[in-house]
Amino acid sequence: MTEAAARHTPGTPCWVSLMVHRLAGTQEFYGALFGWEFLPGPVQLGPYVRAVLDGHEVAGIGQLPADRHLPTAWTPYMATDDAGATAQAITSSGGTVAVGPLDAGDAGRMVLAADPAGAVFGLWQAANHRGTAVAGAPGTPVWNELVTRETAGIVKFYQAVFGYDAEAVVSADFDFTTLLVDKHPVASLHGVGHALPRDRGAHWMTYFEVEDTDESARLVSDLGGHVLQPPREGAYGRLAVVADPEGAVFTIVRSRR
Repeated sequence: MTEAAARHTPGTPCWVSLMVHRLAGTQEFYGALFGWEFLPGPVQLGPYVRAVLDGHEVAGIGQLPADRHLPTAWTPYMATDDAGATAQAITSSGGTVAVGPLDAGDAGRMVLAADPAGAVFGLWQAANHRGTAVAGAPGTPVWNELVTRETAGIVKFYQAVFGYDAEAVVSADFDFTTLLVDKHPVASLHGVGHALPRDRGAHWMTYFEVEDTDESARLVSDLGGHVLQPPREGAYGRLAVVADPEGAVFTIVRSRR
């Protein structure tokens, strides 16, 4: 999993953000689950807050306009030195740019895009706001994984846009590719074939570190969220797939250290 010092290298996930319908209620949920506090974010983004853990910014949460009846989902942002050039690379490689490049005041520039399979991700060109300021501690995003139908085709898109190296493990019943920047794993692609949820399609999954996966899963339910896949041992540690009260899906994990 990524280290904080490497998060700002182009192509590395450097931030995660969530757009919701009820900002206050969402803050209560994640504040209780992860111990987050909140600071105001850039006014150019509308109602938006930055989640803070022990004084370090770790994630962003914004409020959707009242007339935008969209599903909620955590979105990873990849670091870039030039949001405009990377946006052009996305479109020329078969992806779609939905928003931006957009200036977020003196914080930086952002883009929202989708890969050819429809999975949404962002770009962040940092200025004053450098992205997630701490990694590995409970309550921080520690990994991002693309859940898609198959990896062989889609990995070419991400390599064209970000220049990733890739290590693939593909067999009759397993399709998994790790993306690397400067020989360091930064994200993964998981091909699940026909098991891809029809109601979600291809999507990025964010993993958040917790002290105790089982206890955190129980807390998710107590706070009005849902446990979609109960705690189990996985490749990264003990994990569970959960959703917040508005349906945004994420994974909680007690990493092996």
